[in-house]
Order: sequence, then structure tokens, then C-alpha cells
Amino acid sequence: MIGYYVHHHGVGHLARASSIVPFLQDDVTIFSSRPAPDRMSASQWVAVPMDTAWATHRDTGPDARGATAGGALHWAPTGVPGLTERMATIAAWIERHRPRAFVVDVSVEVSTFVRLMGIPLVVLAMPGDRTDAPHRLAYTLADRIVAPWSRTVYDPEWLREHADKTVYAGSISRVADRVSTGPRVPDTAVLMSGAGGSSLAAGYLDAVRAATPDTTWRGVGTPGEPWVDDVWPILDTAGVVVTHGGQNAVADVAAANAPAVVVAEDRPFDEQRATARALDRAGLAVALDAWPDPAAWPDLLRRARALSADLRTATEIDGAAARAAAAIESVAG
Repeated sequence: MIGYYVHHHGVGHLARASSIVPFLQDDVTIFSSRPAPDRMSASQWVAVPMDTAWATHRDTGPDARGATAGGALHWAPTGVPGLTERMATIAAWIERHRPRAFVVDVSVEVSTFVRLMGIPLVVLAMPGDRTDAPHRLAYTLADRIVAPWSRTVYDPEWLREHADKTVYAGSISRVADRVSTGPRVPDTAVLMSGAGGSSLAAGYLDAVRAATPDTTWRGVGTPGEPWVDDVWPILDTAGVVVTHGGQNAVADVAAANAPAVVVAEDRPFDEQRATARALDRAGLAVALDAWPDPAAWPDLLRRARALSADLRTATEIDGAAARAAAAIESVAG
């Protein structure tokens, strides 16, 4: 048996687990504060209560008392029943099943708790500046670190001290095995927003359309545009894909090998900026630290269309989920 913790924010952590779990040989039990998905390749889904609202109470209010435990952790406030209940739920399951390994994507607190219960620990790494004390603790405690990106694209210095136990699996995409639906259509572009929150303003895409009359745009998840569950046909045929810098969005664009503009949204630890800048340095995408003025898009589209690098090969999409699963199994074994 393998335990697997999935963070509730956005859809990326769940999408990554959905790609990895089918390659695991053991039965898997997933823990998350997200609602259980309709389809999931896991033996069981265990709902754990929220440990209070991070964004609302992180810095103020009674729920934030002792939140960082003196800087040792990210979020462990005292006097919050949800936090106590979620750890008790995980502890009871571990005591009953004695799992061979536990995967955490992501939480310093769950990582520390699981390892203190004597269970082999696998931690999914995240891009950005992870040199703070809580992240260093989680990576030190881990028996294996899975970095879901290509080392040739992104090789952060802070992860090198853990090189002996780090597996760079490659970018993990839920559409890695999809078949092409047709030729790429020139003079088309897609602007793709995410479920984790965006700084895109209402009307931005309309302004971009006005600034680029020779390009036909489609919005996916952007303000005023519908959410699309299956993005593959759109990514596979778009002339240029504009996306935020979330790992799963970038991986899906890479799977389609689409000319890309990656715009970093504000996230803790500069997560998306690190990803975007790494892609830009490697010549794999046009990267921006914020959404630009609409008038900038004619030049940005020109630069993206001029890219010649093989984004899919460079990000090591093929086999990435299987490599991550093998790294987990090596700990469980």
C-alpha cells in the first residue's frame, strides 16, 4: 500500500497524481481536501478536512496563532480543529495499513508528520526559491525527491545538495499519450488561464484581439470565456499557445510541442517565474513576468512563431509519469 497526499489548491497536483498513479504497482490511497474526482485510479480516496483558509488567515485573525511554529513550518496554526483532524485521519490510516511509502505533493507539514511516523517519504519538488527553513526540512527528510521537470531545462542550485536522492522525471502531462488531431493552424492563438487563480482582467483578451487583427484568438478559462475540460485538440492545432507558468499547463503545452508564450502569475516562492525564465533561457518559449500591454502582442506572437526548439523533447514529456512512479516504487521496495 502507498499513501499519496494531494494538495487542494488548483488542479495541478491532482492532475499530476492522475498521471502517476496508474503506473504504480501497489494499491494507492489518496488523501486530499479536494472533492473526490469522478474517475481516479486509486483504491480509495480519503477526504481530510481543511486546516483553515490559507489566503484568508495566513497573517491575521485567531486561526493564525503560531502558524509557522517559529519559522520551522509553513502552516500549522494552533487551535484549529481541522488541522488536528486531518493529521489524526492520516495517522489512523498509517497505523492500520503500514504503507510501504507515502508520497506528498505538496505539504511540509504532512511530509514531516508522515516521516515522524516512520514511513518512507517521497516528496514532489516545486520550482522557485525553496531555500526557506520549512522546505529545507521537507527535502532533508525525504527518502526520495521527484522533480517533475527536465534537469537540462531547470537545475536549481538549492536542489543540488540533494542530488543523490533526486529523480528528474521530466514534465508530467495528462495529455502526453494523446494523438495529434490535425495540422497546426497558422495565425491562430490560444490564451489559457488556470484554476489556481489569475491576474487577468476582464476584457483583456478582447483588447488583445483588437491589437492583433490578423490572429484568431480563443480563450480557455479566461474571464468571459468557458472552461474547457479537454484542451488537447486546442493545444495540438493552435499556431501559438499563451499560458500561465503553472507546471501542468506548461507540461500540456510541451506535450503538444506548441510555440509558446509563458506568462508567470504571482505565486509563493516565485514558482511560475522560475519555470518561465528557465524555458526562456533554454530558448523553448517566450517568457514574461506579468501580463503585458495588449499592444505588445504582435511582437510577442512573432517571436513565438520564430521558435525552432523541440519543446516536447527538451522537457522529457515521454515516459515522465512512469519515471516518477518508478522512483516512488524504489522507495516502497
